[in-house]
Amino acid sequence: MSYDTTHFQPAPAPAAFRNGLGTAALVLGIIGTVSGLIPFFFWLAGILGLIALVLGLVGKGRVKRGEANNKGATVTGVVLGLAALVLSVVGAVITFAAVSEAVDEIDKAVKDAAPKDPTSKKPGASAGGGDTGTAKALGAGASSTYDDGLKVTVSAAKTYSPSEYAVGHTEGNKAYQVTVVIENGGTKRFDSTLATLDARAGKDGVAAEQIFDEKVGSGFDGAVLPGKKSTVTFAFDAPADAKTLMVDVSPGLEHNAAQWELKIG
Repeated sequence: MSYDTTHFQPAPAPAAFRNGLGTAALVLGIIGTVSGLIPFFFWLAGILGLIALVLGLVGKGRVKRGEANNKGATVTGVVLGLAALVLSVVGAVITFAAVSEAVDEIDKAVKDAAPKDPTSKKPGASAGGGDTGTAKALGAGASSTYDDGLKVTVSAAKTYSPSEYAVGHTEGNKAYQVTVVIENGGTKRFDSTLATLDARAGKDGVAAEQIFDEKVGSGFDGAVLPGKKSTVTFAFDAPADAKTLMVDVSPGLEHNAAQWELKIG
């Protein structure tokens, strides 16, 4: 007896489902979402959420093609991946806001703890000539004392004979010299380079031009150390009939100018 074996073929092996991506998306989505609930771990939630979203979308494609059968886990992984991304953004905003507020509080605490600078660098009471904080001008020999210990003193005006090479002197006018002393009574060195003088003469307050020759006109230069002085002589050109010389001294950009009214003529 013979048998026809052509009608007996083995059944095909069942296809192996590729469910790894969907499962990984679900696991990473869960971890990412939990991490997103803690604002400080926003960075971890963002990374895991993005990976879960990508893996879930790829796994969803496999489900559609019949290569995987874990549709529920895959879709859940995608949803959790999106949730983790949203939570990461919220956590980042909360974290950065908290850090910014903490930095502001630290800066405020440092400023409050820092010693106050008592040097407002405004002129205060002056020796021998009133208060430079008022509109009243100082007299010859008076000093303008500032809050940081700086003191400026202007001497009485004396007649001056300019040399034949002098610049700033007009023939027929008179020349007067004044001595200005800057004394540093503070604790820091003072740069006198920016100290300037201006003068006006007579009742009409016409500008008194500064005279420059080989004896006067060099101005202040260099630093004045604490406890030290710097003395410079200046000369100004004034009309012959002028009776007063108004001298303005500005020690620097951070100090207010003070004014002296000096008798001449």
